Amino acid sequence: MSIPVYRGRFTKADAERLLWRAGFGPRRGQPSEVAKLGLDDAVHSLTRPPAERLQGRAPRDDKGRRLHPTDAWGHDHLWWLDRMVRSNRPLVERMTLVWHDWFATSNDGVGSQALMLRQNRLFRTHALGNFRFLVHAVTADPAMLLWLSGVENEKGSPNENYARELMELFTLGEGNGYSERDVREQARALTGFRYEWKRNRGPTSFRFDGGRHDRGSKVVFDKRGNHDWRDACNLCLEHPRHARFFVEKLWSYFIPAPPPVATRRALEALYREGYDVRPLLESILRHPALYLGPRMVKPPVVYIAGLLRGLNRPVDTNAWVWLSEGAGQKLFNPPNVAGWDDERWLHTQSFRGRWYIAGAALEPYVLGEGRNKKVNGPRTPAKIVENAIWMLGNPEIRPQTRNALLAFARTALRDATEDWKREQYPPLVANAVRQLLAVSPDLQTC
Repeated sequence: MSIPVYRGRFTKADAERLLWRAGFGPRRGQPSEVAKLGLDDAVHSLTRPPAERLQGRAPRDDKGRRLHPTDAWGHDHLWWLDRMVRSNRPLVERMTLVWHDWFATSNDGVGSQALMLRQNRLFRTHALGNFRFLVHAVTADPAMLLWLSGVENEKGSPNENYARELMELFTLGEGNGYSERDVREQARALTGFRYEWKRNRGPTSFRFDGGRHDRGSKVVFDKRGNHDWRDACNLCLEHPRHARFFVEKLWSYFIPAPPPVATRRALEALYREGYDVRPLLESILRHPALYLGPRMVKPPVVYIAGLLRGLNRPVDTNAWVWLSEGAGQKLFNPPNVAGWDDERWLHTQSFRGRWYIAGAALEPYVLGEGRNKKVNGPRTPAKIVENAIWMLGNPEIRPQTRNALLAFARTALRDATEDWKREQYPPLVANAVRQLLAVSPDLQTC
């Protein structure tokens, strides 16, 4: 079965959508450059990236100091946000975020920024790689062992936390092809991990201890054997229900509508060839549904990173931690083991957070104040709108949005009938138009 490929002209708007869905938005001028590559080469530039290089100024906190992501509050979030802003491998970083949501682990339960960063490196290493290898690595990962009680799971006293989530959330889907007996037997198979607690160092020396492992016979998915933790992973991956679960879940991170049945089955067949992620990503990113389907709401950290990329602004304030959290997403702290709910990115509370994000992103460029007090900004409605679009990186804007901003600017300037108003109103209106554009549907979705 063949997988459909988008055959329309690959435009600047298509390139912009691709850069948002498979990364964190374009830099100024990048959509035109990517469009010239054509669809296949544009996708390959993301799925087969060059050696990593962080572009631009290094991140700093509010006081201009270097970040300390392993021990300073919020610096782990800022460190990763900086990578999203500066990386020349945006899909690698975006897939690192996907795996963080897929295998959702929170520092609220782990209690170690160092271990969370170690898990983050694991996700980045396997970002475009093999899902079998990733599942094995995550199962033995120290942060996950703490988060889902893997180190508390030993023979004679099995803990079912990881066994259940391995099937329910990571490989099969809730109630999809497994029973409570399978949960119990998988828990037995997963026994044996341990760690040491050392003063001033915390949890360390994570390892598998055969003496803690239940070596007895287990029956998982009607398959009897002396299954161990690797078998537990493989039994899930080889389950008849796994491929469909994996394809549908991976697809959902890039395209909001479910895949057509024929496409899904073709992707499942491709995935079963070796559990490799890259071929699936290339097929999804070339599929017509990505370019012709509905828009997606940007997650808060994607929205923030994209604003900073468009403004060419580095990470230079701790505020991005609480601002992102106020919009519903703090890195390394998903709300629960199911990850973030993508259907709740925009509601009355989170949109208020996005309003503040837009204001904070634009703050250094406010006209009429501080270093910009004497800047000769745009004076007419048309130039004010064009300047706002340019300021935010020249994104594609729908005609109705442009017209609404023009109408607002005209109305706001209409009252400037006196000399002092003609002098003071234009920068105020320009600031307002920039803010309105930043929180418009055009920039909240892609």
